Amino acid sequence: MSEPPNHNPEPRNLRVPAKIKPLFEVVAARTDAVCNQHLNPEYADLCRHLAAALARKRPSPLAQGDPNIWACAILYAIGKVNFLFDKTQKPHLTAAELCSLFGLRQSTVSSKAAKIIKMFGMYQLDPRWCLPSLVPENPMVWLIEVNGFLLDARDAPRHIQEEAFRRGLIPYLPE
Repeated sequence: MSEPPNHNPEPRNLRVPAKIKPLFEVVAARTDAVCNQHLNPEYADLCRHLAAALARKRPSPLAQGDPNIWACAILYAIGKVNFLFDKTQKPHLTAAELCSLFGLRQSTVSSKAAKIIKMFGMYQLDPRWCLPSLVPENPMVWLIEVNGFLLDARDAPRHIQEEAFRRGLIPYLPE
């Protein structure tokens, strides 16, 4: 079994350098407020982790520009990964609705979110930034490589599942 490069979830780290911590706290408070009022705690948690990851970058992008724009762009990026803008999903917001909650123009926010997405190599259903409630149905979380073949770990024999879990390739042992 080998580790696929983008399928090993990042450890969740909220450590933030002291110098940038006040900006991080402003951004996180803003994303928390919108998530708690319009989305859910899962979105708030992922946004905090993405804000912390941005804070740890050297130099931190959070030090450049408006914290409100960063907050909205972080939520926009997490929303894109998790299909927030798809009306068949719950919770759901349109991109325009999300931006209006922050009092911002969509063009400004989508541009900043694109930078975040590129910076972290994010993509739809990215296991590193997937809502925990979507993990059971996210095929990207369960793909593993065994002897050069990709397979869904949920369909693998138990000993392969256990080894994949031991190596951190899957989030938990499927039933």
